[in-house]
Amino acid sequence: MRRGAVSVPRHVDAVDKSIIEALQKNGREPFRRIAKRVGVSEATIRARYARLCDDDILQVTAVTNPLGLGFDAQAMVGIRTAGAPEPVADEIARWEEAGYVVVTAGQFDILVELVCADRRQLLDLTNRVRALDGVVSTESFLYLELWKQLYDWGARVQDGERARTA
Repeated sequence: MRRGAVSVPRHVDAVDKSIIEALQKNGREPFRRIAKRVGVSEATIRARYARLCDDDILQVTAVTNPLGLGFDAQAMVGIRTAGAPEPVADEIARWEEAGYVVVTAGQFDILVELVCADRRQLLDLTNRVRALDGVVSTESFLYLELWKQLYDWGARVQDGERARTA
């Protein structure tokens, strides 16, 4: 299952954050080892992990460099809409090539990251975007090289918030 729209998050406590932090360092970290470090049972870690996944807070997956895999055309596309941006964002979010879709405030109503095999496919997709009802204009920012890509934000356990160590 692929992550879709993100909803308002539920409360994430120190145990949840410790699980997330451990899996960000090593997505294959055994639950037994995480439980020992956090000071709770392995069953607790399993249940918390399942809930974090079910709530779309956590997704453990291999992160790749698309350019290194032969996807030779990546771009961030800024989109301006005539009306509400949500219908356009909903449509583009269904596209396999769109890995990142956000409604924004500012110069663009929507930002979309497209990952394509080549520039021809990128052109075809940007033409699909332009043809959508409600799209007024687009501006594409072609990626020349992927310099940094991290997915470890927001889960760092703050001092004084460490999970209990029994």
